Amino acid sequence: MQELKVGLVGLDTSHVVCFAGCFNDPADQFHVPGVKVVKAFPGGSETFSLSRSRVAGFTADLRDKYGVEIVSSIEELAGLDAYLLESVDGAQHLEQFKVLAKFGKPVFIDKPLACSYSDARTLFDLAAQYNVPIMTASSMRFAAGIAGLKPQDETVAAAEGFGPMAILDDYRDYFWYGIHSAEIVYSYLGKGCAEVHTESNGKFDLVVGRWNDGRLGLVAGNRVGANNFGVRLTTDKRHIVSVQNPDIPYMFALAQSIDRFFRTGVSPIDPAESLEVIAFLEAASRSRARGGVPVVLADL
Repeated sequence: MQELKVGLVGLDTSHVVCFAGCFNDPADQFHVPGVKVVKAFPGGSETFSLSRSRVAGFTADLRDKYGVEIVSSIEELAGLDAYLLESVDGAQHLEQFKVLAKFGKPVFIDKPLACSYSDARTLFDLAAQYNVPIMTASSMRFAAGIAGLKPQDETVAAAEGFGPMAILDDYRDYFWYGIHSAEIVYSYLGKGCAEVHTESNGKFDLVVGRWNDGRLGLVAGNRVGANNFGVRLTTDKRHIVSVQNPDIPYMFALAQSIDRFFRTGVSPIDPAESLEVIAFLEAASRSRARGGVPVVLADL
């Protein structure tokens, strides 16, 4: 099997250490062979506190523990087989992708794809222009205990993704952690949300999406300390409730999916669905800002 040489952009998230462990360390229990991160551009965002405070530490980890070459620009990553766009500030992704797209290789873009629906649409347009395969996902979409729960002979009438949902002063509300639970919902309902409204207080946020066919998607986020993610499915026969399995690293299944994507150039997620996840969050953010009034996705 050909070893893929991968470049990484954005060393301001713990995800980069998780991926380096999975891809670069044969001794790791959850090693994914055949992919190696060989170069990385640290990046970082001066406008986001949880970015600028973490770049130095994660850069040292990748360089010293995993033997990754640190470069001073994205352009220096040219010539590799594939790319991980990991910058924790999704508002940076469009400008960074403009450079990566010119390389013509598959790009995985970590959550969130973007921090606005406008940026997300432009990013997909660029990918089409340069014929670059892209994949974007939250690790929760693939996490053990959350993924693969729908029986083949049952119809899901409603799906709820629940988990922690911090609201930060310097990041756009639901795009920080709400995206995890939104991705859980979309993994079971797929695209087709018509409108979204929200309820919010100091400790909880509830985002309710109504699909065109009448199904409901609910994102329930808390700030009371319940830090595990989970899913509840209402089918035509029963309720299915499950939480993330803590014994299997949440990034492992995602790393496996990325490996397959890098080799095939085909995302396991419909690009239209990935774009609609961002539209869902955009609508939810606008609803929250307007006191909970419904926002129609077609009006975005």
